Amino acid sequence: MSGIDAALDVTRGERDRLRSVGPDGVEPASALTFARNVFVPLTTACRYTCTYCTYFDPPGEASLLSHEEVRDVLETGADAGCTEALFTFGDTPDARYERIHEQLDEWGYDSIHDYLRAMCELALEVGLLPHSNPGDLTREQMADLADVNASMGVMLETTADVDAHSGSRKKTPEQRLETIRAAGEVGIPFTTGILIGIGEDWDDRAESLLAIRALHTEYGHIQEVIVQPVAENERWNGPTPTVETLRRAVAMARYALPEEVSVQVPPNLAPVREVVDCGVDDLGGVSPITDDHINPDYAWPGLRELESIADDAGVPLNERLPTHTRYVDEGWLAPRIERAIDRENEAGERYRAVLSTSD
Repeated sequence: MSGIDAALDVTRGERDRLRSVGPDGVEPASALTFARNVFVPLTTACRYTCTYCTYFDPPGEASLLSHEEVRDVLETGADAGCTEALFTFGDTPDARYERIHEQLDEWGYDSIHDYLRAMCELALEVGLLPHSNPGDLTREQMADLADVNASMGVMLETTADVDAHSGSRKKTPEQRLETIRAAGEVGIPFTTGILIGIGEDWDDRAESLLAIRALHTEYGHIQEVIVQPVAENERWNGPTPTVETLRRAVAMARYALPEEVSVQVPPNLAPVREVVDCGVDDLGGVSPITDDHINPDYAWPGLRELESIADDAGVPLNERLPTHTRYVDEGWLAPRIERAIDRENEAGERYRAVLSTSD
């Protein structure tokens, strides 16, 4: 039994049982949900160099959005009726990104995480609910950001040690699991997921889902799990997972996870129409105005396309907030986020309108 197995009580028998699950072992969802967001990529600097990722730029080329640039994006999103500000950047940039650190220092910030907090506060001021994906965080960093975020997230990707993560700056599953655990300890609604096709096998996929389930069982904080196929791009020439592989992986996720945890398949990265009957109940955050900056070659579908997907599946399509409704109802949100939703202004009315029609 590996260290991950021991820590999360994942047994060989559990893996084998989950591996045997296919699309016939689950039921289609009764509705589909999505969030309307605006994508804010704070910086393209990242300490990791995963071979499937086009998001990071090398030192000397990485950019950092200014306060004014962030405000412009946020205000455009608010005007377009978005409810979510999706903040992303690569995992903690280290000393090799000296230009990024020098710029942050010039602006009066000690770190990219301090800057993220300030931009989350700006989002709340503009009238959007922050959802941050800042990579691996310590418990202290997570706690410092939790009160200005409606929800947060990081992809587990896999518990396997894969070549796609190798090199001098290696991403490890232990780091990701500790970040997900830190979110549970802090008590922030959290999104995570698995990446299909980066060198993991079916045992690894089962173990990853069971690890996520174990953390949710302990803390109750996992709001959704993304099942995402690796996408071909300029840095990744590996094979794209087949529809049959994706259908089986989605069914395994739906079977493994408690009913309250949503299963998402990104509609710009996967053939959702062909897997929606495997237990998919969420289409994730979709932006009407900004690109998917992590996967720029794959445009988000418009609202009419999402409605068509739901119509073909014979289920309603409901808009949601970045925080799933049950976490709003059960009092998980920080006071500042609750006040933002309850505020008697245009933003508060927008949030309440979404809540009245969501899941």
